[in-house]
Amino acid sequence: MKLNQKQKVLRHLKEVGALTPVQAFFDYSIMRLAAVIFDLKEDGHNIKTTILKSENKFGDKISYGQYKLEQENEWLH
Repeated sequence: MKLNQKQKVLRHLKEVGALTPVQAFFDYSIMRLAAVIFDLKEDGHNIKTTILKSENKFGDKISYGQYKLEQENEWLH
């Protein structure tokens, strides 16, 4: 069975843990992770966003989101 982007991201969050846009691109070829996360939140998944700060290869300061699935409420499913 071929998984869609939402299914791939949700599986990663459940089985592996946190996910960043760079990981999503390299692991799943997903270029718009924030959009997928938005859709998963709309579906009722409790996903926490943490803003991380770093530098890019040019030394410029950047920030990006890291997404983590919080404990699911069983009564929602």
